[in-house]
Amino acid sequence: MYLQALRYRLISLPRPVKQFTLVFADAALLVVALFTSTWLVSDDLRGALAAGWLQFPLALLLAIPLFAQAGFYRAITRFPSSQLLLSTTGLLIAVALAMAAVRHWSPIPGFDLPKTTLLAFTALSMILLVTTRLVMRAVLLGSYTRNRRARTPVIIYGAGSAGVRLLSAMREGGKFRVVAVVDDNPDLQYRLLAGIRVWSPHELNRLSKQLGVRRVLLAMPSISRARRQEIIDQLVDLNVRVQTVPDVGDIISGSAQVDDLREVDALDLLGRDPVPPNLELLSSCVTGKSVLITGAGGSIGSELCRQIVLLQPTRLAILDISELALYKIERELRSIIDTRALDVELVALLGSVHHRPRIRSVMQAYAVQTVYHAAAYKHVPIVEMNMIEGVHNNVIGTWYAAEAAEDAGVETFVLVSTDKAVSPTSVMGATKRVAELVLQGMHNRGTKTRFCMVRFGNVLDSSGSVVPLFRDQIARGGPVTITDPEVTRYFMTIPEAAQLVIQAGSMCRGGDVFVLDMGEPVRIRELARRMVQLMGLSMQDADNPGGDIALQFTGLRPGEKLYEELLIGSNVTRTDHPMILRAMEESLSWPETYDNLDGLLHAANALDCERAVTLLRQIVTGYQPGTDQLHDLTWSASGGRILKLVESGAGPAVVVGASASMPGDPDAAKEASSLREAPI
Repeated sequence: MYLQALRYRLISLPRPVKQFTLVFADAALLVVALFTSTWLVSDDLRGALAAGWLQFPLALLLAIPLFAQAGFYRAITRFPSSQLLLSTTGLLIAVALAMAAVRHWSPIPGFDLPKTTLLAFTALSMILLVTTRLVMRAVLLGSYTRNRRARTPVIIYGAGSAGVRLLSAMREGGKFRVVAVVDDNPDLQYRLLAGIRVWSPHELNRLSKQLGVRRVLLAMPSISRARRQEIIDQLVDLNVRVQTVPDVGDIISGSAQVDDLREVDALDLLGRDPVPPNLELLSSCVTGKSVLITGAGGSIGSELCRQIVLLQPTRLAILDISELALYKIERELRSIIDTRALDVELVALLGSVHHRPRIRSVMQAYAVQTVYHAAAYKHVPIVEMNMIEGVHNNVIGTWYAAEAAEDAGVETFVLVSTDKAVSPTSVMGATKRVAELVLQGMHNRGTKTRFCMVRFGNVLDSSGSVVPLFRDQIARGGPVTITDPEVTRYFMTIPEAAQLVIQAGSMCRGGDVFVLDMGEPVRIRELARRMVQLMGLSMQDADNPGGDIALQFTGLRPGEKLYEELLIGSNVTRTDHPMILRAMEESLSWPETYDNLDGLLHAANALDCERAVTLLRQIVTGYQPGTDQLHDLTWSASGGRILKLVESGAGPAVVVGASASMPGDPDAAKEASSLREAPI
């Protein structure tokens, strides 16, 4: 208790007081070292001191200024660097040589100490100074006052350079105590690494139980994801928490330190290595061009912004309906541009893609050459309960944006689509499929703009993704909620998906449907189980009723389905990129497409959910809502009524009361047609 209080008192002293104390301590140690050396070497101590007494003040006058110049008194004593400690030897040798020179050349008596005394002084003073600092570090860090059993025992997996640095970092702090190191390399096994034995991974189960280890730190940042997953598979059943050091690229770039421990990346659970980008494809539609990204503040849109700005377009226009999202991504992009001194004009635009005049003016004012259309409502249950807004944003917004691109002479228009557009059971999926058909129809009628769409599944850690949801639920102690025990999904990281979208756009010929190879689908129940176990917790089930985290099955939500698909049919061809496929799918002629859009616009303007769903069923092959019941909240609250729109001198007036059983009423359709060209 007393030592602990003393330690805190020493640490809290003013810096000048600490520096004076160090100078005084070093001076005293130098005097002790010189006196002891004289005593050890000389037979006549009194005579030796009388002959060389001036060497004592000389040693202090030489050593203390040199130490100060070398930074001995600027460094934090409880965190001395190895370089600083090693430099002590060089400085003391310099002091001894200077003392010897004065002894040899000075005519003044009082400097005549034996040469052997100066050699002994160098060695002894070095031992005293270095040892004193190491002892001070141990005391100030509490190495001797803290109960070692209170520190968390951990095992480091990896005895390479990252493992060595991590072990050193663990010793500097007081939170963890490294009790063992494991490594796959047989040449390193059973050797000592900084006093800690290196074991084979086969010993992990025994070590974790014997040493009471609840945490394993994976210090192998440069291994492949496939190999990382093999290691994680070994650890997942040990009931230990697994954390990793950052990726080697982050360490090299300086954006992370080796001891910045992180939870296991969700992508590590998939075990698939991202394919390196084709640099020619990556820059073809971007570098030196004026680029527009709609939905720039969303998960995919913001990542597209980050990657595209580094490819140095002449202008990057970012559009989003959310003021806050636009503000955040603009700040981030301006920081990137300033830090890297990029010659990119950044334009932040607030607006909606289904505001027709706005999107037209943007395309024309900034002479846009490439559009990445990521603006969409994507959350299945929310769109299901707000379906008219889903139609407006996903269908009408895409139509208006595509028309504006064509009118402005845009070269390439890339739609970010979804696997939920294939055989959809949700309004979100159906509206995204109609958006695809819009682009295909415009291509079929003939256009100079190359329209294409890129279809992929779920992205990890996006807004609405299960991964951050599970992480939060586990941190709160559960339960982890899953819709159905059999539900499966495709997964990809946000950066990888954005990178592939950019490359797919470069291969666009017009009307293309690109599908990303997302590997094998993942069962969500298994993903949750692995996340729980890698947090060092256990699942609570029939076999383990005393487990930490329970699973709770809530049932499929409106519009959701068990399995997702990426293709309509099986007619696909390879492209210049191994993870991008080109699908050959049926499309509609432009007259058919226009009639469908006209009908959807009528239904949307009248807020007629029933008519909108009927049209979606007619347009989208395979669209089968999970139930005949409409889930739209406003539709339900209004008792299933549509709006009749009547022109008056003051503008369109809204009258509620038309029956939902009359969706085909020609008068209602006629009255609603006045809004066909109105911005929504």
